[in-house]
Amino acid sequence: MAELLLELFCEEIPAGMQPKAASELGALLTKALDGLNPSDIQTFHGTRRIATVLNVDAEIPARTVSERGPREGAPEKALQGFTRKHGVTADELTLENGFWVLNKQLDPVSAESRIAEAVPDLLWKFPWAKSMRWGAGSNFSWVRPLRRITCLLDGKVVPFSLARDGDNAHGLRSSNLSEGHRFLSPGAFEVRSADQWPEELETRSVIVDADKRREMIRTGVHRLAEQQGITVVEDEGLVDEVAGLVEYPVPLLGRIDDAFMDLPAEVMQVSMRINQRYFALRNAEGKAAPFFAFVANLPFKDGGKLTIAGNERVLRARFADARHFWDLDRKTKLADRVTALDAVTFHAKLGTQGERAKRISDLAGTVASAMGLSAEQIEQAKRAGLLSKADLTTGMVGEFPELQGVMGGYYAAHDGEGDAVSKAVAEHYMPRGQSDDTAKASVSVAVALADRLDLLAGFFAIGETPTGSGDPYGLRRAALGVIRTIRDNGLRLDLTDFFAKAANGRTGGELAKLPDFMADRLRVQLRSEGERHDVLAATLAGGLDGDLVRLLARTSALSDMIQTEDGKNLLAAAKRAANILRIEDKKDGPHKGTPDASLYAQDEERALADGLNSAVPAIETALKDERFTDAMQAIAALRPTLDRFFDAVTVNAPEADIRANRLKLLATFRTTTALIADFGQIEG
Repeated sequence: MAELLLELFCEEIPAGMQPKAASELGALLTKALDGLNPSDIQTFHGTRRIATVLNVDAEIPARTVSERGPREGAPEKALQGFTRKHGVTADELTLENGFWVLNKQLDPVSAESRIAEAVPDLLWKFPWAKSMRWGAGSNFSWVRPLRRITCLLDGKVVPFSLARDGDNAHGLRSSNLSEGHRFLSPGAFEVRSADQWPEELETRSVIVDADKRREMIRTGVHRLAEQQGITVVEDEGLVDEVAGLVEYPVPLLGRIDDAFMDLPAEVMQVSMRINQRYFALRNAEGKAAPFFAFVANLPFKDGGKLTIAGNERVLRARFADARHFWDLDRKTKLADRVTALDAVTFHAKLGTQGERAKRISDLAGTVASAMGLSAEQIEQAKRAGLLSKADLTTGMVGEFPELQGVMGGYYAAHDGEGDAVSKAVAEHYMPRGQSDDTAKASVSVAVALADRLDLLAGFFAIGETPTGSGDPYGLRRAALGVIRTIRDNGLRLDLTDFFAKAANGRTGGELAKLPDFMADRLRVQLRSEGERHDVLAATLAGGLDGDLVRLLARTSALSDMIQTEDGKNLLAAAKRAANILRIEDKKDGPHKGTPDASLYAQDEERALADGLNSAVPAIETALKDERFTDAMQAIAALRPTLDRFFDAVTVNAPEADIRANRLKLLATFRTTTALIADFGQIEG
């Protein structure tokens, strides 16, 4: 096989676009060179290049390609059009299975020729999310001006040009030249092979492997922090972004002016991250340390002293802005800001943020009451719900929307609101993401649930539901937040009841679909945890049980049961019975009603009937008492009776009345299993 290297060197690519672009380059090139059997694909990306290395066959071998034309007996014009399209005569066609077919003999195609043909078209059509044109005289576009195309096959240049249809594409053509670091090693160098390429780039101060740059950033920042006895606030997203901004990472440590150390740690972290791409640090007590880490793009002769001083000066200006908002916002009490929410539209069909705050307040009190909280805690939940969105009117949240909730908590505490209220305002957005913790304080939990229930019920009531990958209002995230909060805190709440209360009198739109939506999100959550989502689907067959704790306990008991030998055989028997009934019901069903005991012709029928008569009340009582393991044991106990029934009894007896009675008996068994779950949805 031959080794292909394709590097596209351009001006600085936005960090967030690099990984996807490199992946698409590899995927598109693999598809374009399909006949050459691409393998061992590697992709690379950095601030000034995306590249791929892969192995391909030396050539596409000679082959026959068949093109099917019109049917035999088709109008003459159809046949003429087909031959004209392919540049052949009718004599060159053969008749196969009633169709005229053209069998074309294709010559071998070298890898070099195929690459030279495919790559220009690929680059002209490359799917950048945003691209630009530059200069004059060409319509070729790229994310930033494309400067060089390095294309080597086993070390030799694959010659091609991007010019086409009178467009010279800025004179871009393939070569064996690339460039190193813009400042440390300017100018071109010769690329001789895919192995030499990254090694030569590293000697020219470019680390082309993104994973290696990330590791250099992590290791370097942690080492600097350890030298000061402090720790780094982990932020993989920032590591990824910085790795896309630098070609040769050099971590450095700066100091924060003592005058700003009384700012909230979250304000400092967000300001550093958003504005400057700095890493926040913490001391042994978990409080903000008077240092920050950042990553330069080259080493310095003075050890970075001048650069550190410059970044410290910039950070002082950033923190001075934050100080301005911090001091100004605290001059107005959070409670006094609630009326300003009436001027902030939440959604045209759902009113203002002020109206939403009142709904959250009422609902938080209802949730707190259902949780069994004290009268004082219920009032605290209502107060926190009313204040929960007030920080949206502050300057700090206007500057840093990521801090909504967090700043509300600080401002509430400053205003003398109780600890439970301040904490609930700060925590009601938890969890903000899949990896975040949920709220644990009782009042915080009540407000967090009220916020999400109002969001879900409101948007479903006006028909604004997620579609495909689109979820502009974050309803899937809100649903998972409800599920996680309830599960983590073991709350015994009836969600279906709260959906109706959160709807606030609305009944239209897609509100009826909200329970199914929650059930689907629960399945997604269990799947992500590696649990058996098919068992949950089977349990949910009768509809969503609004008590998620009870539902999951029932699902867990069923999952445990079907792992046993009796459970596996019972599952098989249930599916067998369902299959028989499905087939026979199509003939002369449905076969419903109570079986006639006088028509039982065999002891095995009577034994199954007696077993079902005993099992049904036992199962119903156990389910009502939430003794789910007992319910599973009651139905699993039918297994030997079922085995004997299917071994000895012919369901489709020649006597019509006996056959119908046996089918009714199987239907009774199916009804009994349905008390537990829809066994047909369980895999295995």
